[in-house]
Amino acid sequence: MASAKTLWYCTNCGNESPKWMGRCPACGEWNTMVEAPVEKKSASGSKGLATKSNRDRKPLNLKEIDHSKEDRVLLGMPEVDRLLGGGIVPGSLVLIGGEPGIGKSTLSLQIPLNSGLQTLYVTGEESARQVKMRAERLSGEAKDNTLIFCETRIEDVIAQAGEIKPDLMIVDSVQTMFTDTVESTPGSVSQIKEVAAMLLRFAKESGVPVILIGHITKDGYIAGPKILEHIVDVVLQFEGENRGAYRILRSIKNRFGSTSEIAVFEMTGAGLKEVENPSEMLIPMHEAGLSGAAICATLDGTRPLLFEVQALVSSAVYGTAQRSATGFDTRRLNMLLAVLEKRAGFHLSAKDVFLNMAGGLKVSDPAADLAVIAAVLSSNFDYSLPGDSCFAGEVGLSGEIRPVAQTDRRISEAARLGFKKIFVSSYSPLPDNLPKTIKVVKVADVPALVKALFKNA
Repeated sequence: MASAKTLWYCTNCGNESPKWMGRCPACGEWNTMVEAPVEKKSASGSKGLATKSNRDRKPLNLKEIDHSKEDRVLLGMPEVDRLLGGGIVPGSLVLIGGEPGIGKSTLSLQIPLNSGLQTLYVTGEESARQVKMRAERLSGEAKDNTLIFCETRIEDVIAQAGEIKPDLMIVDSVQTMFTDTVESTPGSVSQIKEVAAMLLRFAKESGVPVILIGHITKDGYIAGPKILEHIVDVVLQFEGENRGAYRILRSIKNRFGSTSEIAVFEMTGAGLKEVENPSEMLIPMHEAGLSGAAICATLDGTRPLLFEVQALVSSAVYGTAQRSATGFDTRRLNMLLAVLEKRAGFHLSAKDVFLNMAGGLKVSDPAADLAVIAAVLSSNFDYSLPGDSCFAGEVGLSGEIRPVAQTDRRISEAARLGFKKIFVSSYSPLPDNLPKTIKVVKVADVPALVKALFKNA
């Protein structure tokens, strides 16, 4: 018996090759080629492509196209609706990704329980009994608006959806689905490509919005080919530590809204609870007067957040000093420590430095630099910073404090939460209508910050 023919696919761009190559010739990425069986060709081939309905279609003049606002379907979770741009668009395909145990299935089941929409919930990973037990834990009772369908063959899923005509369909997960037109196992590159394409065709033709749950790899990317993210209309990704209480749902791609939005959730025994004002839950939860803590006024998308940066500086026990950062780039921390040593004269090379972003957040905003330096120096001097002060500024290699985007929004958020003082770059352009309840302290460089904070230390 002859062995089945195989092709090599690039997981980044979907390019096909008859043999393995270390570097994809299409996108230039290294070590992205995976082997998969050749897909079956349909008996009709390309003859059935030119159908009568296709031949009847004509190009549309741009001026004649109706540009009225898309109708939106509310999902009963205000933070998710806001993240999607005001609700889910009929006929759209939404992909939600995240690590195992982060809360993807919990969120997808809470949507029909809260919205009341007639929903077809397709599960390829759990039994109907498991889904019902989770639904009763989340809502206290089983709702009659949700139909559970335990199936992995995508043709059967689409056939059932065509008969039921639900308001919403949820597929958990896309990696477990398969189609008979492809000779490979579920979760392979070719299977995911074909399943996603069939679900997109169903969503566009029927107008039923479809939510896909997707696994991610150990590198933090959606499992499967990169073309999966190109096919779907919206990509949402869960972030956060499984052991922590907070989760961030971030918009990576959105054809119907902004990608600079986040939604914050708290994982509780009754499911995911929306956090409408996350700053109030991320500010200090300890006694005043402790050293090594500074409040950062950051901006995640368009939402200002205030959270605590914690640092611990101690004498190195071993010959080489340790550098450890949780929720912050370690290389960025090393750069900031080098700036402190070179530009401000602080010798930290023989000391261990540990850094932590409170709440399990992962911070990439450059505005956190100023708070990191303040927290490190506070721990080094064992001198506590004022609890009513916060920081927002980027630190350059020459020790200058650089301005950050939308400083006025950060200042307004800090004033709303009761802070009395905020340290920003002296080069930050500020409007005249800032709140009068907060004092803006402008600092030009790291030595000026040290002088302003530790003159009594």
